[in-house]
Amino acid sequence: MSRDLRLCRTEEDTIIMVMLSKKVDYPGPIRELVQQLRRLPGIGPRSAERIALWMVQTPDARATDIAAAISQTAARIRPCRQCGFFAEHDLCDVCADPARDRSALCVVERATDVIFLERTGTFSGLYHALGGKLSPLDRIGPEDLKLDGLLERVRRDRPEEVILALGADVEGEATASYVADLLSREGCRVSRLAQGMPAGAGIENADDLTIARAFRGRTAFRP
Repeated sequence: MSRDLRLCRTEEDTIIMVMLSKKVDYPGPIRELVQQLRRLPGIGPRSAERIALWMVQTPDARATDIAAAISQTAARIRPCRQCGFFAEHDLCDVCADPARDRSALCVVERATDVIFLERTGTFSGLYHALGGKLSPLDRIGPEDLKLDGLLERVRRDRPEEVILALGADVEGEATASYVADLLSREGCRVSRLAQGMPAGAGIENADDLTIARAFRGRTAFRP
């Protein structure tokens, strides 16, 4: 390669580097919005950029309404002091409802589990969210869960039955066993949600553990 050609290549590289250093990016407010949106779970850089541009470019995006709803939710929503579900006041709508069955208390892992159970319309009692499950690998022990509050409620309200609606994974099994042992001395009946074949699925789609539990939890068939 000749000296003149090498010089030409060097000059071209310099020009490219200068152009790259002067590239135009979004204005500061948009960049900041993208950065904040990326903090949301499941939102990556591209998704955050699309949402930010939609807010800026769409006439009916009503970005101020979205911002106001976020601010109001952050300011007004708190955990229910009794069960841990979402509330605007000290007690959530479930705990404050006098029509709920006080003799049954359903223990769940997280506050969001309450919504899933309520949507079925099959339970009319009260709830207690532990705030997680035992997981030694994640350094989550009994002291990290709302177990003291659960014991206090059981001793104060004396429910006839405590229903464990916990996960079927290893951590959920360990948590259920721990809670059941904890409540065994309180004189209330402790039960657990039945586990078995999911509706609409065949045996070929179930794992060995699910099939075994379905056999153990089988009930009389009434056509």
